[in-house]
Amino acid sequence: MNIYEFRAELETRLLNEKEYIIQELSSMNDDQERLGMLGIFNEKYKELIKRLANENGIDLNAPYQNESNPSNSENLSYEQIIFGKTMSIYDKLVDELYDKITSVN
Repeated sequence: MNIYEFRAELETRLLNEKEYIIQELSSMNDDQERLGMLGIFNEKYKELIKRLANENGIDLNAPYQNESNPSNSENLSYEQIIFGKTMSIYDKLVDELYDKITSVN
């Protein structure tokens, strides 16, 4: 699985998690509890990266092998590359979730 396939699968799973959390919000009255769902979403993001990596035999601690530039001396791990390539998805979804949390009455 290349990084773009990984990113697409992660986005699909995060969308599902976001929708589940939105459903849970309807049963919460406490503002702090609802805001706490952002932390839960953050943990889900990290867990999903680990789960997807495990499912695809990716060692997150292994050095990333850049096919287009194998002499790249940055020595980034797969985990660092994955977080870098998927953070925009997380940011977009957490912003949407925040909007839902703050607009639910």
